[in-house]
Amino acid sequence: MTFVETLRQWDQAVSFADRQDFAEALRVFLAIPEPNSKIYFDIGCLHLQKQDLDAAEKAFDSSIRKDEHLAVAFFQRGITFYQKERYEEALGDFQYAFKALRGNQLIDYKALGLRYKLYACEVLHNMALVEAQLGRWEKAQENLVKALDFKTEAKLNVIDRALQSTLKQKLFKLVTFPSNALFKPNKHYVAELEKKDYLGKAKVVASILPQDEFSGFAPLQPQVEDGPARPKEPEVLRALEGEPHTVLFEFVPETSDELAVVPGNIVFVLQKGEDNWASVIFNERRGLVPYNYLERLEISVGSKKNERIRTPPSRAPPTRPERKQENSSSLKLECLLEQQPADNSCIVKVRFTYNFAVSVPCGSPYAILVDQISKKLNIEADSVTLSLNPAASGENVIDADTEMESVWGRTTGRRITLWCKQTDGKPQNEILLVAIHSYESSNPEDLTFQEGDKIILLSRINDDWLEGQLNENTGIFPASFVEDVPENE
Repeated sequence: MTFVETLRQWDQAVSFADRQDFAEALRVFLAIPEPNSKIYFDIGCLHLQKQDLDAAEKAFDSSIRKDEHLAVAFFQRGITFYQKERYEEALGDFQYAFKALRGNQLIDYKALGLRYKLYACEVLHNMALVEAQLGRWEKAQENLVKALDFKTEAKLNVIDRALQSTLKQKLFKLVTFPSNALFKPNKHYVAELEKKDYLGKAKVVASILPQDEFSGFAPLQPQVEDGPARPKEPEVLRALEGEPHTVLFEFVPETSDELAVVPGNIVFVLQKGEDNWASVIFNERRGLVPYNYLERLEISVGSKKNERIRTPPSRAPPTRPERKQENSSSLKLECLLEQQPADNSCIVKVRFTYNFAVSVPCGSPYAILVDQISKKLNIEADSVTLSLNPAASGENVIDADTEMESVWGRTTGRRITLWCKQTDGKPQNEILLVAIHSYESSNPEDLTFQEGDKIILLSRINDDWLEGQLNENTGIFPASFVEDVPENE
């Protein structure tokens, strides 16, 4: 199915939902063969509204696999787990959603097509409720007191009422997601569906390129209105960062680090990865675009190659390339979890700062289990603390003195979920980076830093994006903004 067909079905499904015809909306959504993370999220919301909790959980799992930085998907899956009375997993998802807020009061998803604001105080409210369900009333009170630091005036009363309930050890209501809120496709794309030309009516402009007759020339290039048919060549061509390329096919992003472009746009390629994805700049925005959607453009003023810019082809776009994520294990984790365990083996899903899975023989002693996990994390085994839930305290802690029969007795279908924390020391071979440029985050999952800051490298997302930590804040950032700290420092 082409992007246009997917977009049309997405818009049709949302229209049914707006008319309260949720069954038909779900039918149209499920007919989309390759949903993106937002469409999977919408499917999960509709299943959740029908109280089909298993289907909702599966849809939110798929949404998170497509975009592991989508905090609202973790929030919705946490609500699903809560309704299924799987409180430990609900708590883990709420904690991840809160971490994704990066200390901010809220995330406004309006720019991504969802009329919803995820408030930190509401996430903490739900974390407190889960703690209360588990009988940890003091921890519930701590979360609600913390929520007061993130409160807004509109959310103050619900926090106060919940805090009063915990003092009496009474449960309170879960903060839920509005049933009528769904991700909607970009209005610009929808408006262009019925037009033959993505860029609308031609407008008389003059480009810096000699004999440039293509009406879809991107506005990133210097242009003037009402200029002569053939402007004089400028004495000095403005220096632009990166290599210029023409966009051949429509591309819609599926994750927050990808960039939307349409045929005829001129983008500047900063770096091309081995996985056929290119880091580009377009309209002062930086993001990823499949390189096979682009064509090299020569813009030297005197070049004869510029006598005519070729119109982008009308054929179907090439297949979306796979994203390389060497240190992000979500896809590998999902594949491992879907496999049937080998004879006498058990799949252990580990919740760390990210999720991963290891396979160990069923009934293994603690030493074998912690050795497998420490090797996966590349840290010393003595630095690993395992637990049966996120609290990592008391009887929930798993160590060398734990009776492992009680741990393995919790497996279901030879699968078990454990929580992991690093209790001391730093990762082996810790790598420090120094910022050579200041970077201001444009997305909730980005890391903001100033020139000269030293950042701890946590993982390499791909050739163009890194994940790091600065002053207890964790986030992603462009690799081109940093360099290794010299050894003498």
